[in-house]
Parts: sequence; structure tokens; C-alpha cells
Amino acid sequence: MSHFAKPKLSTVKSAKTKKSVNTEGLWTKCPLSGEIVFNKDLEQNLMVVPSSGYHFPIGSRERITSLVDEGTFEEFDAQVKSGDPLKFVDSAAYPDRIKRYEKDSGLPEAVICGLGKMQGILVSLAVMDFRFCGGAMGAAVGEKITRAIERALKKKASCIIISSSGGARMQEGIFSLMQMAKTSAALGRLAEAKLPFISILTYPTTGGVTASFATLGDIILAEPGALIGFAGARVIKETTKQTLPAGFQTAEFLLKHGLLDQIVSRLEMRSRVISLLQALHVHHQATRSVKSADLVTTA
Repeated sequence: MSHFAKPKLSTVKSAKTKKSVNTEGLWTKCPLSGEIVFNKDLEQNLMVVPSSGYHFPIGSRERITSLVDEGTFEEFDAQVKSGDPLKFVDSAAYPDRIKRYEKDSGLPEAVICGLGKMQGILVSLAVMDFRFCGGAMGAAVGEKITRAIERALKKKASCIIISSSGGARMQEGIFSLMQMAKTSAALGRLAEAKLPFISILTYPTTGGVTASFATLGDIILAEPGALIGFAGARVIKETTKQTLPAGFQTAEFLLKHGLLDQIVSRLEMRSRVISLLQALHVHHQATRSVKSADLVTTA
């Protein structure tokens, strides 16, 4: 009877053995061109695909950094957060959802507000972030935006609001809808003081946000390809019983039909806003000087 031979085990690795490299999360595919872009290059380009110009979403803090002069932004009202006035519960309690939004987004609310400078010009900024509850506007968001407008009024500064929102927050019911009137009234006071308001619309800007402060700007800008509208296309089609034009809720369509003043790439947004601010700031200063001269003459 023959014995089984003990197999010979080599301790030397084969030269053909290749080390596997995990590339997941390193690359992103452009929805327009199909181009594969290295994520670090995309981040350095403000989440804009270099070849096609497609704009991926960007966080509110990153957006603020791309706009204001370095080291000049001061955040306000970070302590203003959502309450639960209706004790709302669906598949989860509303406070539990808020905690999850905070954890997932790293933000205290769906909007970041504060003061900063752009080429030395003081501005009051409110920047919405879709990562927090789809940028939905509740009482806290409305209060923070209203305070940002009032801060501009107090400081005699321009106000800039960057919108990214799915609309009003259903968990707060009428309290959410009231923010439309509240923010619009604050902008009315800003207009009476002849202080500029620049509204920047990004993907998406819809619902009660579109129906209030987002479309009340003295100048309304939008990023390329931004989805802008009130109700969804399906709801509008079912309500009107009409065939809707292709792309009727895009920034390009709305520019053609007069809702927007300009479509501006995120890469050019800072320089474009600065040029507008300089023109508006000079005009405002000149107006104040004329009024002051009239008062002296009258006296």
C-alpha cells in the first residue's frame, strides 16, 4: 500500500500575483458626457466637470468659501434650529428625523447665514443646503433667512441668498408656509432702504422657496442646468391637461422667458457677483450722497 505524498508548499509568492486596489469612491461619472472624472480634480473645480460644465451639488460651507474673501465670513444664528410645533410623526418622529439630518449633513439646519466680504464689500449671506432635509424651509430656515435680510438692513449691506430647496417643510404645516410671507416682507423693507438683493438659484429651487424670496431678487442669477419651478412637472401636466414644453423648468428655459437675468457658471460666480456688487454699491453710495446734499441744502 502506497503512502500519500506530502505536498510541497512554496513560501515564495508567485510573480504573477497582483495586489488589488480599491478604486471605489475615487471617480465620478459625468451624467452629460459620460466622462470619468477623478474626485479630487472635481472637488478642486468646485464640483464642476471641466469638459462638459456639468454642475454637481456642492455643500453650503464649500460654496461660501468659494465666494467670500478668505477669513472674512462670520456665521450667525447657528443656534436657531427646528422645533416640532405639530408633534409630527409619520414613519418616524420629526425630532428623530432632524437628528438624522444633522448627523448625515454635518449641519445644524438647512441654511447657513452670516456676514462676509467680497472684494472688500460687506454682504449678508444666506446659503441653503439640500443635504439637510432636501433644503426644505421650516420655521427655523425662515427665521434665519429673515434675520440675514434684517442684518443687511442694519449694516447697510447687500443681501445674497443662494437657494437649493425642495420647498416648504410638510412636518411643520402652516408654520412652514408662513415663512413665505415673512421672508418676502423682510425683503420689502430691504427694497425700501434701496439696498441690493441678489438671488442665486441652484439645482433644485422649487416649491415655496421659488414662490417667495428666491424670485424676488433685484438681480436673479442661476447655475447652468438648474431645476427651477413651483410644482412638479407631473402635477402641472395633470392639472392643466396640457403637454408641457421640453425642459420648461430649467434655468435655460426660464432665462429665455424672462424669469432670470443671467446664467452663471459656479466657476465664475464670485467674479460676476463682485462686479454686480461694485456697480450696485457705487450706485447706492451715490444715491446716499445726493440725499445728504439735498438735506444740507434744505437746512
